[in-house]
Amino acid sequence: MEVIVAEHAGFCFGVTKAVDTVYDQIRDKKTNIYTFGPIIHNETVVGDLEKKGVKVIENIEDLSGIKEGTVIIRSHGVTKQIHEMLTNSGLEVIDATCPFVKRIHRIVEEESGKGKGIIVVGSGNHPEVEGIVSYATGPVFVIDSPQMAEQMRADKETEYTVVSQTTFNKNKFQETIEILNNYGYNINIVNTICNATDERQSEAEEISSKVDAMIVIGGAHSSNSRKLYEICSRRCENTYFIQTLEDLHLNLDKSATLVGITAGASTPKNIIEEVQNYVRTNF
Repeated sequence: MEVIVAEHAGFCFGVTKAVDTVYDQIRDKKTNIYTFGPIIHNETVVGDLEKKGVKVIENIEDLSGIKEGTVIIRSHGVTKQIHEMLTNSGLEVIDATCPFVKRIHRIVEEESGKGKGIIVVGSGNHPEVEGIVSYATGPVFVIDSPQMAEQMRADKETEYTVVSQTTFNKNKFQETIEILNNYGYNINIVNTICNATDERQSEAEEISSKVDAMIVIGGAHSSNSRKLYEICSRRCENTYFIQTLEDLHLNLDKSATLVGITAGASTPKNIIEEVQNYVRTNF
């Protein structure tokens, strides 16, 4: 079986930075290490950190019982309010928010401060988007699809700055922008989909269009991995979404000769290699 592995599969810059930050603290033999939220959306990585003594704080209430230690802010970032509470907690705080997400925080805060409305294109219940929204001081809308853009009802006299979740589907973002323009909204677009996401999605689309089966590796709660699966599914009927090799149950007919593999930004390299080696050896 011939296997094509996407060049940009696996950890992106922001994820690498965040995960390395936690392992550095472990290597420095720090005690009482916490992450605010899972450091990344990958159960394998989070589980390994937990085995090494790193605890996950799920909400601000969990913080109240902690008197000493180090709290690392997850790669997706946190809300402005939580960031301020962490800063004032008396604990050591290390901000491992992805720099591209931090940039969106600054854009939203500055544009909102100028009196502009904010439109965030992304998943409203995703921690990254929750953090972005918290930096707006005026009107803010979250749109997760072109269909939702059609249903939006807002003041068309207001000037809006549009930003995107870093891992949003680029094609859906463009569709959403077209609809907002068609409905006559006064918008200034800042495309904040990060380059790694753009490259990953383009590559996944290209590979999935020419293979007999496509494997997408990512965490169950990984937004960018799910979007890769959506993209690949439209191009390749035999698309599989898995977290680890244990989830892989390839059902290929005898004429299949080519399998593609891609992975979300939170997928460790060793898992990608395991899947790749298994497919090459067993099919």
